[in-house]
Amino acid sequence: MAKLVTEKKIHIEIPAGKKKERIDLFLTNSIENASRTRIQKLIKAECVRVNGEVIKANYIVNAGDIIDVVIPTVPRPEFTEAEDIPLDIIYEDEYLLLVNKAAGMVAHPSLGNFTGTLVNALLHHTNKLSKLNEEPTRPGIVHRIDKETSGILLVAKDEWTHAQLAKQFFHHTIDREYWAVCWGIFKDPKGEIIANITRSNKDRKVFTVSETEGKHAHTFYEVLKEFEFASLVKLKLMTGRTHQIRVHLSHINRPIFGDPVYGGRRIAYGLELPKMKTRVDNLLDIMTRQALHAKTLGFIHPKTKEKLFFESELPEDFKLLLEKLKR
Repeated sequence: MAKLVTEKKIHIEIPAGKKKERIDLFLTNSIENASRTRIQKLIKAECVRVNGEVIKANYIVNAGDIIDVVIPTVPRPEFTEAEDIPLDIIYEDEYLLLVNKAAGMVAHPSLGNFTGTLVNALLHHTNKLSKLNEEPTRPGIVHRIDKETSGILLVAKDEWTHAQLAKQFFHHTIDREYWAVCWGIFKDPKGEIIANITRSNKDRKVFTVSETEGKHAHTFYEVLKEFEFASLVKLKLMTGRTHQIRVHLSHINRPIFGDPVYGGRRIAYGLELPKMKTRVDNLLDIMTRQALHAKTLGFIHPKTKEKLFFESELPEDFKLLLEKLKR
């Protein structure tokens, strides 16, 4: 039986002051769970129009443009299918595995991303994944990181192992360290951010800090290296709220470089420096996402009781960004 195809329509009006940017890159950063390849296919299929006209992927978005996107969608499939997608596996035994997730890969199938996810790849790699999660589309997934955040994810192969690992996350005994490139120079080399996080009333896909609502959130930071207008920062989470690091750093006016949602793709520091716009535009071409990487993960192995610690290599875009900043 053929699947019923429906449509999702998106209407965007570009405000005054918006910097010029290729439309495929702009839409990738503006539409939740969108990939650049997917956007380019939609443009080629004439599903994207600007001011009522069909455009190409290299069209430059200008202030005042009206963008209309039509995304064909299909209902959620009953079963998640295995897909032959390469995985960067850091460690694996009969109970669990750790994977270094690439930026751009969604952790598990969800609306608009039923294929090409980490779970699709895991199902091709092994037929042994925990079914502890209530959602059948999340086998083995113990915790998540954002689509455009790279780094280590822990996967459980059976329900008992999954439950034991989940307890460690709940009690905050998991050692997790993120690295991020942030706008600006920090006043103190070490510090903490404690602020409740809740959904924005303006956009339910976005989170914000609130004094009266939301959930308690606690982040520690340490500056590893300072550049002219940015800093390399190490972060540790005491809580695990959605978008926590991104929201907290934006809250203290140190947004993550390249973050399209929380102010990281506009000049947030160093406006007085020479040729700043050109320099930043070149760096944003390198870092088309938020410069955030889940660098390390340490935990007690549920079966062996051994303390394990793993570290992942920074992805190429992150390393190139640091190289350019050093110059």
